[in-house]
Amino acid sequence: MSDLNRLKVVLAENKVANKALAEHLRRREETVSRWCSNKQQPSLEELNSISKFLRVDIRELLNPSDWSKSEVEGFEKK
Repeated sequence: MSDLNRLKVVLAENKVANKALAEHLRRREETVSRWCSNKQQPSLEELNSISKFLRVDIRELLNPSDWSKSEVEGFEKK
């Protein structure tokens, strides 16, 4: 599975420690660490809270995806 979120990068860019985010969200530091290593993903509500705390667009917390050139069978546009 590829990295879904960019939380580790965005925290570093904003010079915010995992501990500070964990305290703000009232979550364990280990949970934030798992999010940063993409072993676990925060919920949409948590992503929204993180984006507000860091004052960034929520989309900055996610790696972009472009499935338009994928060869996997899926929905076809009409």
